[in-house]
Amino acid sequence: MSVLFTNVAALTMDPAQPVLKGGFVAVEGTKIVSVGTACPKGEFDRVVDCAGKVMTPGFVNAHTHAAMTLMRGYGGGCDLHTWLNDYIFPAENKLDDRCVAAGTALGLAEMIASGTTCIADMYMNTETVAQTALEAGISANLACGAVYFGDPADFSPDRCNDCQNHIRLYENWHGAGDGQIKVDASIHAEYTSCPPVWEWVADFAQKHGLRMHVHVSETHSEHEKCLDKYGTTPAQILDRYGVWQNGGIAAHCVYLSGGDAELFAKRGVTAVHNPVSNLKLMSGVAPLFFLKDCGTRVALGTDGVASNNSHNLFEEMKAAALVQNYSFGEDHGQLSSADILAMATVNGAQALGRDAGVIAPGKIADLILVDFTHPNLFPCHDIAENLVYSAAPSNVVMNMARGKIIYENGQFLTLDMEKIRAEIERYALPRIFG
Repeated sequence: MSVLFTNVAALTMDPAQPVLKGGFVAVEGTKIVSVGTACPKGEFDRVVDCAGKVMTPGFVNAHTHAAMTLMRGYGGGCDLHTWLNDYIFPAENKLDDRCVAAGTALGLAEMIASGTTCIADMYMNTETVAQTALEAGISANLACGAVYFGDPADFSPDRCNDCQNHIRLYENWHGAGDGQIKVDASIHAEYTSCPPVWEWVADFAQKHGLRMHVHVSETHSEHEKCLDKYGTTPAQILDRYGVWQNGGIAAHCVYLSGGDAELFAKRGVTAVHNPVSNLKLMSGVAPLFFLKDCGTRVALGTDGVASNNSHNLFEEMKAAALVQNYSFGEDHGQLSSADILAMATVNGAQALGRDAGVIAPGKIADLILVDFTHPNLFPCHDIAENLVYSAAPSNVVMNMARGKIIYENGQFLTLDMEKIRAEIERYALPRIFG
């Protein structure tokens, strides 16, 4: 399908043309084919007038667990490890494919309606997540997050469920939907696994050319216990076993030390900041200025809704900006709105190996329209300032993922919300919570 957007005001994230006013953006199939102030020639299947709206690249949620929408707000008021062990792990033991499909669909609906076009998701029953994401139309880098609590001496990939999950996920889903689905190698975290697992996953990533997705130094206790156990940090002990050789994403990175940030910059690892989840779980604040100074790319994620409690990247942008101002602003000043928007768009796309996050010819057509006639966005003296500090999911009026409009004016075009609600109310919630 071909679509021509007219009267476009856009923040393109393209250094060659950062702002487009009164312009035209043409899409053919999955790609943007032209961007400029001259109307392209030819016929289009649809023409969209963007007067009163602002176009940006679709948001990239670079770390989430979409199916955890089923546990929204469950176990609130706890620190990370109490929350995981006393609430989340017991609830997750009751999940099946049907629950995960319903929870993922709900999570994707929330993300799509708030402008997200691409995600990096780590969760169990990952093939079910893949099928749900494929049908929803959103691009997804998927990982199963290897966990192993057994004796390291007894480890065998043939008997480790998550090793076998890696193999099946890669063989069945990597590249599905003409690249819509990508598979990442993944270790849940240093504290939920051990060196033989790290080595196997790293070798698997090397063999298949996969990026890595790992929770890293989310809490002070996690970081310090690793130092006590191995004499070095989570980031660096994982590096000893080859985990970062292909780059990838390190989620959270609240507590880094001893050259961790420099290591990530060297290996091409993106630190994914999850400010709302980290604040809610009392984990702390990632040092974005420090990461930036060390050359480490930073992207944004929501984490799971159970610890957030939403998939709202507008909220993440605002929280990221404000918490940095409070924690580090006296020494560093403010992060610019352009820096924050880059974390939510082009930085996330680059982290996931996606040719998106920029409105430019040849890029994947992941685009959103935000209605700037809404009261909370009027008047507008600075588009970027309004997007970071004023905008909300309700302002998103169109979501185009991979050249296909999947949400418009409050209507989901690839998801059946009535069916999703029924599945959750009648099956998933009773199964998990009784």
